[in-house]
Amino acid sequence: MRQARLFLGGAWVDGVSTAELRDKYDDRHLADVHEAGREQVDAALAGVARAQRRRVLPPYERYRVLSEAARLVAARRDAFADAVVADAGFTITDAEREADRAVQTLELSAEEAKRIHGEVVPLDGAPGVSGRHAFTIRRPLGVVCAITPFNSPLNTVAHKVGPALAAGNGVVLKPASYTPLSAGLLVEVLLEAGLPDDLIALVHGSGGTVGQWLLESPVPSFYAFTGSTEVGEHLHRTVGLRRTQLELGSLSSTIVCDDADLARAVPLCVNAAFRKAGQVCTSVQRLYVQEGVLADFVDALTAEVSGRAVGDPRQRDTFVGPVISVREADRIASWIAGAVHSGASVVTGGTRQVGVIPPTVLTDVKADMDLMCREVFGPVVSVRPFTDLDEAIAEINDTPFGLAAGIFTADLGRALTAAETLRMGSVHINETSSSRVDLMPYGGVKKSGMGVEGPRYAIEEMTEQRLITLGRP
Repeated sequence: MRQARLFLGGAWVDGVSTAELRDKYDDRHLADVHEAGREQVDAALAGVARAQRRRVLPPYERYRVLSEAARLVAARRDAFADAVVADAGFTITDAEREADRAVQTLELSAEEAKRIHGEVVPLDGAPGVSGRHAFTIRRPLGVVCAITPFNSPLNTVAHKVGPALAAGNGVVLKPASYTPLSAGLLVEVLLEAGLPDDLIALVHGSGGTVGQWLLESPVPSFYAFTGSTEVGEHLHRTVGLRRTQLELGSLSSTIVCDDADLARAVPLCVNAAFRKAGQVCTSVQRLYVQEGVLADFVDALTAEVSGRAVGDPRQRDTFVGPVISVREADRIASWIAGAVHSGASVVTGGTRQVGVIPPTVLTDVKADMDLMCREVFGPVVSVRPFTDLDEAIAEINDTPFGLAAGIFTADLGRALTAAETLRMGSVHINETSSSRVDLMPYGGVKKSGMGVEGPRYAIEEMTEQRLITLGRP
């Protein structure tokens, strides 16, 4: 039986207990997951802290390690894709895309490791100052604690671990309990690539135990977390003045105006709504479609989805696999049923096959339905008509969240109105809310979090600025 073990003190070790990792599609027992005890968590943190204080890898060495890790992930793409499918139940296509993006994230982190720089401060621009020079440098913070989610079990791990190492920090990683295998493989690759084995640790366990112990420890200088807003708020309260990067909940919307190119918009919206079974923070959950193209858009959306295979994620033609657990499938199905009971219409989908929810499109949805005002995190999209763009934008803004939004339009004025008035971390014009390139800054506003991912930007957050002045002796 496959084992997902802990890595601490430079060695792979057993935990104090084990839990079963089960297949998200057929419930087979896939692996035993070793869960860390309190003493092991403390030892992992202390060991990485000692190692990072003892030596900080030079930038070129960080570049070399991360570049080699990227090469190894690319060479072992099939193994990583298999781990992602086993972890999360994503289709093999989504899993391969995840592996490919992780390669890019590691390569970007490697390149940025060589570009960390400060700036010259012109002291002689102040009155009465002469003969002095000043400049800034950026130094690593120490230990970065990375707590990662199930819905991107490889690339989000790379987005936290890669920049942290590129910045010269040590890392203690706790992946989601659902998805331990991908993180373990990445740690193996980093070690093979030459990362000193005392600069990284991997601990498994629940958020209520291992996660809480990580927050209570005084060792980490930085917490990089992706997960729910509720947990993010708890993390922020617990760690106090220490720095955090929090990517939290969302309620993502995309607008389709009556002048949009539907041939482009429809397939992009389908992919953005249903990839990874809709379990992406920026998945299109709410589609605002202008009245003039509503019927054509819904017809095209339905045609694009119809006939797609659902079910076994290991089959090459499967479009949507299972959600992360039967409990989540129960919740999603109940929200669909509640919407239908309150007057919504199911255009396609809406059924349930154990943990699999087929791609589901609803119309006649009301603003106060769960599917419109709570994050569904499943393969469900609600189509809501609008006539006035300002009113649609106002409704999109009227949530506690602000991660990303998209708009399809040929009108520059409409595009600029959306860009200027949608209160989001990202606004994508002629793209969906789920558009992301791994090199860009990625983060939210309001209750969608604080701080940004994207290697260049994350490295800046994971370092501290130091001012140095030089005077003549």
